[in-house]
Order: sequence, then C-alpha cells, then structure tokens
Amino acid sequence: MLEAQSIITILFVSLGIIFMLVGSIGILRLPDFYSRSHAVSKSDTLGVVFVIVGLIIYEGFTLSSGKLFLIVLFIALSNPIGTHALARAALKKGLKPLLHDDKKGGETS
Repeated sequence: MLEAQSIITILFVSLGIIFMLVGSIGILRLPDFYSRSHAVSKSDTLGVVFVIVGLIIYEGFTLSSGKLFLIVLFIALSNPIGTHALARAALKKGLKPLLHDDKKGGETS
C-alpha cells in the first residue's frame, strides 16, 4: 500500500511539474499578451492542482490534507478569475490582440 501511494504521489507531482514547465515555455514562445496569459492560466492552474493533489495523496486523510484540499479549491477558483480580470483590463486599456502575423504582410495561408 505504501509503495503504491508513493508511486501515485510521484506521478501526480511529476505531471504538475510538466504542466508548469509547458506554461513557462508558453510565456517564452507565444506572441502576444492574450495568448501568453491563456497558456499560463490553464497550465499553471492544472500544474499547481496536480502537485497539491499529489501532496494530499502522500499525506493521507488527515487535517493537513483537508487544508490542502481547501487550497486546491481556492486556486481552482481564483486563478482563472484573476487571468480573466487581467485580460479584460488589458482590452479596456486598448491592448489589441495579435490576429495575424505581420511579417507575411497580412496574408493568411
């Protein structure tokens, strides 16, 4: 039982780290604010949730795992709302999304 619990914990934490790595790469590779914030919002939320769920599995059913579960709920609700608020504020401020590649002269293929 302890061996299976450790393996599942390692899988969840590793999956969370992979999601956060993909989000970090998305910040570097994507062209504009809106696509960057979208990539980071999704991957960061999933990454942190997977890491904390892995910690819940590792801890077992204790008071600490209950607190970790409340943290997961808070993150799952607040990260998408915060990203939406940032994107909406950027749009109201006048930041336009990049709709096509300007290097091609506006042509789409």
